[in-house]
Amino acid sequence: MVSAEALTRGSEKTETLMARAPNETQYAVQIFGGRPETMASAARIVLEKAHPECIDINCGCPVPKIIKTGAGSALTREPEKLYAVVKAVADSVGGRVPVTAKIRAGWDSEHLTWKEAALAAFEAGASAITIHARTRAQGYEGKADWGILAELVQLMRGKIPVFGSGDAFTPQDAKRMLEQTGCDAVMFARGAMGNPFLFAQTREFLTTGTLHDIDPKTRIEAGFRELELLVADRGEKSACLEMRKRFCAYSRGLNGGGALRKRFVQAETVAQFREICALL
Repeated sequence: MVSAEALTRGSEKTETLMARAPNETQYAVQIFGGRPETMASAARIVLEKAHPECIDINCGCPVPKIIKTGAGSALTREPEKLYAVVKAVADSVGGRVPVTAKIRAGWDSEHLTWKEAALAAFEAGASAITIHARTRAQGYEGKADWGILAELVQLMRGKIPVFGSGDAFTPQDAKRMLEQTGCDAVMFARGAMGNPFLFAQTREFLTTGTLHDIDPKTRIEAGFRELELLVADRGEKSACLEMRKRFCAYSRGLNGGGALRKRFVQAETVAQFREICALL
C-alpha cells in the first residue's frame, strides 16, 4: 500500500515499499490517493520503477489518516470521484498492465455504496474488483457480510472477476467463501501474518481435499527467515519490535505457546528471539 502523494514527491522511503523479492514472479503494487492527476503520475512511476504485473487502487482503507486525504474508504463513499481516480490510472498505464480496485461495503450500515462503487470502477476501466465486505465504520470488527460479496459476483458476472476479502483465515474459510459466494478468488490479509504457509495449504486443500499441519520446527524457521529479511530491510531494533507480534502468530498451536508469547512480546534483539526459541 503505497502513497501516491509520497511517490510523486520523490520519497525514497516510499519507493522502498515497492521492493520486489527475487522469487516474486507475479507482483502487484497497491497505490492510494484522492487526486486523479496525482494517482495517474504515481502509476507511471510504479511502472517505471517497480515493473509490476498489476496496479491495484486502494478504495477501502478505513484508517482515519488515509480517509482525511480523500483516499481509501472515502472513495467508496464518493463513486464519482472513485471513477475519476480509476480512469486516470487506467488511462495513464495505457493497457500495459491490468488496473484493479479494492473497495469496502460502504461507509457505514446506513450508506452501503458497494454497488455504485463497483460499477464506477468497472466503467472506469478496472480489470477486477476486490471487496472487503465490511463497512468503513466496522474497521476490522464484527463480521464480513459475504452476502454482499455474493451479490457483487452476480452484478459483475460476465464483466470482470470479483475477489473476496474479509474473515478468510484458514483453507476451510477460503473453500466456504468460494462455495457460498461464487467469487473468482480469495484474498488473505491478516490471516497470513505469521502464517505464510496459508497459501500453499489452501491450494492443497482446494485441489486435493487434504490438509497437512506444519511442524513446529518449520514454523519457527520461517519466523527467523522473516526476521532476517526485516533486519536487512529496517535494522535490528525496528525488525525485532515488528516481529514480536509475528512470532506470537508463528507460535500459535505449539506446546507451551502461551509462555513463549509472554517472552516474545518483550524481545528486543535477534539473540533474545533465538534464546526464547531454544526452549522448544
